[in-house]
Amino acid sequence: RVHVILSANVFVGALRAIAIACAAAPIVTVRPSRRDPWFARALALSLASAGVRLGEDIAPLDVAAGQLHVYGHDETIARVRAAARPGVRVVGHGAGMGIAWVAAADDLALAAAALAHDVVAFDQRGCLSPRAVLVAGATSRASELARELDLSLKDWETRVPRGVLSETEAAERARWLETLTFAGEVRAAPAHAVAVAPEGSALPVPPPGRHVQIAPIAGPTAARALLAPLARAIVAVGANDAADARAFAPPHARISPLGRMQRPPLDGPVHGRTG
Repeated sequence: RVHVILSANVFVGALRAIAIACAAAPIVTVRPSRRDPWFARALALSLASAGVRLGEDIAPLDVAAGQLHVYGHDETIARVRAAARPGVRVVGHGAGMGIAWVAAADDLALAAAALAHDVVAFDQRGCLSPRAVLVAGATSRASELARELDLSLKDWETRVPRGVLSETEAAERARWLETLTFAGEVRAAPAHAVAVAPEGSALPVPPPGRHVQIAPIAGPTAARALLAPLARAIVAVGANDAADARAFAPPHARISPLGRMQRPPLDGPVHGRTG
C-alpha cells in the first residue's frame, strides 16, 4: 500500500504523484490538499476501479504499514516522519525551485520569451518554476535580458493575469524589491518584477508570484560556486545548452530547454531528490 499526502502548490502535480504511487503498489490512498482538493479528488474518484481510494481524513498514525509519500514543505515532511509508525517508510518530496541558464550563444529576446512562459505557469509556485536566471556575460547583457523579460511578462499579464499573492508572498516581494532597489537594478510592475543582482554578489532568491532574479556570471564554473548554498533546493534547470547545465546543475535536478521547464515528460518523479 502507498498513502499519498498532497500539497496545493501545483494542482496538476497530483497526476504525477498518484501515477508514481500506482506504479509502486496495487492499493493507493490519496489525501488531497485541504486548500486545493478538487483536481486530486476528481482524479482519485475516477481511478477508484484501479485501486485508488480517497482518504481525506487520513493521518500519519492511521497508516500501519506500507509507504507514505508526502509532498510539501520540508517542515511538513519532518512532522509526518516524526509521527509515522515504526515500519512505515516515509518518502518525502520537499520544496524546490528552478534555475535558468542563458548561454553566451543564446538570443536574449528568444530566451526571454521562453523564460516568461516558464515563469507564468502556476505563478512560480511549483518546484520546476525558474526563480533565478544566470546569464553568461557582463552585467550589460543581464540588463538587456531583464528588459526583454519585463516586456514578455507584461504581454503575458494581458492574456493570463497573475493570481492573488498571499500576505506572506506580498511581504516577501516588498523585502526583495527593497533590497535590490538599493543594491541592484529593478524593473517592477504591479503583477511581476525582474531584478539584476550586482556582479559577484550572492543570489537573493525572490518569492513566487512572477518575480525573477537575474545574475551575470562568467561561466558554468562560476555558476556552480554561486549556486552551492542553494544546491539541495535546486531541482530543475532550464537551459538550451545542456552541456553547460550539466557542468553546474546538482545531480538530482531535471534539465529541460528554456520554455519547457513546466512540461517535463511523465517518466517518473519530477526530480531525483527524495528525503
